[in-house]
Amino acid sequence: MVKSDRCGRKEGGTDRRRFLTDGCALCAGAGLMAAPGWARARPALGKLRLRVVYVLSAVVQKSNDWPNLGFDFAPVMEKYNNALTGAFAEIEFLPVIAKGPTRMSAVLAGDLGRDVDGYIVFQLNSWKLSVLPVTATKKPMLFVPLMYAGTGGFLVFNAMFLRQKAGNVGFVSSSDFDDVIEAVKCFESVKSGGASGFGDAVARVRRERTPGPGDLTLAPDPLPAITAEEAISRMKESRILAVGYPGVSSRWIPMIGMKMIPFSELDRAFRKADPDRARELAGRWREDAAVVEGVSEQALADSAAMHLGMESLMKKYGANAVTVNCLVGFYSGGLHAYPCMGFHEMNNNGLVGACECDVRSAGTMLAVNALSGGRPGYISDPVLDTANRRIIYAHCVASNRPFGPDGPANPFEILTHSEDRKGASVRSILPAGYLTTTIEIAPERKEILMHRAKTVGNDPDDRACRTKLVAEPVGDFEKLFTFWDRWGWHRVTVYGDLKDRVHELAEAMGYRVVQEA
Repeated sequence: MVKSDRCGRKEGGTDRRRFLTDGCALCAGAGLMAAPGWARARPALGKLRLRVVYVLSAVVQKSNDWPNLGFDFAPVMEKYNNALTGAFAEIEFLPVIAKGPTRMSAVLAGDLGRDVDGYIVFQLNSWKLSVLPVTATKKPMLFVPLMYAGTGGFLVFNAMFLRQKAGNVGFVSSSDFDDVIEAVKCFESVKSGGASGFGDAVARVRRERTPGPGDLTLAPDPLPAITAEEAISRMKESRILAVGYPGVSSRWIPMIGMKMIPFSELDRAFRKADPDRARELAGRWREDAAVVEGVSEQALADSAAMHLGMESLMKKYGANAVTVNCLVGFYSGGLHAYPCMGFHEMNNNGLVGACECDVRSAGTMLAVNALSGGRPGYISDPVLDTANRRIIYAHCVASNRPFGPDGPANPFEILTHSEDRKGASVRSILPAGYLTTTIEIAPERKEILMHRAKTVGNDPDDRACRTKLVAEPVGDFEKLFTFWDRWGWHRVTVYGDLKDRVHELAEAMGYRVVQEA
């Protein structure tokens, strides 16, 4: 009897936020002096031929985006191509840089006469849409993000492909490139039999290579008794100050009040802040921080003045939460300091400071604060790593009092904002061994998305946002890939087991709970 491996191949078969110019081969797009071996090699006719697509804005990043301004993708692409050609001498790889769907469509038109068997798409920047025309070819496609670089777009686009049941799409989200190598082997299994089973073949490989659950023993962490009615009462007493709000009202939890103001009003409050108080606050931050690196005295004083400005406006409008469209405000010149340190201060003191004028997440932070008896929510852009069965909650601000204003403090560092290496932001070294609850509330659908995870450490990787809380999800890890197209990238995490309380809150509000894992 002939045996098959997990990709369905018979034994004895093959083993193992602008764009570049419209260069096609990677050597041209990267401006290399000479084409490397992997770009020059052309195997004999009849062998498997795969197009390798790198989705990014520029080889050396010129924008303020993940992973960071000035990041050089050339070594990453060189490493990937060398690994692929080293593992598969019998496959012809055709590398290309495609910064958007127009360029990708041109590549696909050229591929019609080249008998390309499939595509490997590496999402290196998040929000470039090059992958969408590839799926329309119905040829097998392997979708892979560079962690802490293209993760957001990968999660959202991939969830859409899963919802559409695109059987020709397989995916890998891993810190171990050997997981990509194993998935590439699945192209051989569909060369003669069609692409519809490619996604399932890759899924079998991915599941086999994802570790099983680890030790889920937890540190004791009792919560004060809070009823759903008490939490709702606190939410009704709350008000969000939204600065530079770009969204629509359906994303805002109706029982929570909201006041919208322009950047100019916050900028005036920033400029009116008492400089002596600002220097005093900046001095305390500097003294309390375990590390201060790359942040000038003036940048920290400006961050303190921004905090005082936000604080004065919150008092003026009777708000206990503030969320600022920080990236747009700072990059446009509407704001002259990041609010990250101010958010850190507020979240330490029982208030809510939320990033990017995300009013849904700000409302969710108010909800978890009420449900937990005063613990701060941590808004993040999560990253999924199958190699270690981990979810990493990444953002440039977090409290260092995760058990509430009166609880113990953990170390924190003051660093520049990661994406542009400017201003001041926070890396909070959050405690390991505790159960966390992560939720998002969608009032437009009357749903609450939820998963839980055990914290296991912090990732100091310099790419992307500064705080990176690493956790092992409780439940079905694969299911975590499925909801990003409907919920967006942000999630709100709080220390403590709030599962039962979230269900009680949902029932009291007439909402339903959607289990994310």
